[in-house]
Amino acid sequence: MSGDARTMIAQVAHDIQDQVPALAPLKLVVDVQLQGRGDLQIFRLQLPQCEVTKDVPDDAKVRVEMRREDFNRLAEEQSVKAWRKAVEDGTVRVSGVDQYMKLVAQVVEKQMSRAQLKRARD
Repeated sequence: MSGDARTMIAQVAHDIQDQVPALAPLKLVVDVQLQGRGDLQIFRLQLPQCEVTKDVPDDAKVRVEMRREDFNRLAEEQSVKAWRKAVEDGTVRVSGVDQYMKLVAQVVEKQMSRAQLKRARD
């Protein structure tokens, strides 16, 4: 799934909001940095509307950095679990305001726990 980075970033944000509905109302500006072969693409992602622009966000509360090929792979997988693993492995580097990062981590963890419980009951 290679293509326009803006469209892919917006699609990933929508996918994550669909998989973790508690994140949908979160108002947040994210600085997304994709490092390619010799260049660095910087995007501003505004949530909850998933609006992506190609500029340096002065008001970003969270920064997400990764290689472009890793982003393409994760965008194809469309899985919050894969994103979480990439963050834990260091493939995706996340930094920013600690309160936002803790909140997102807690919400994702609870959603993944609920999903496992649903599978166990079924």
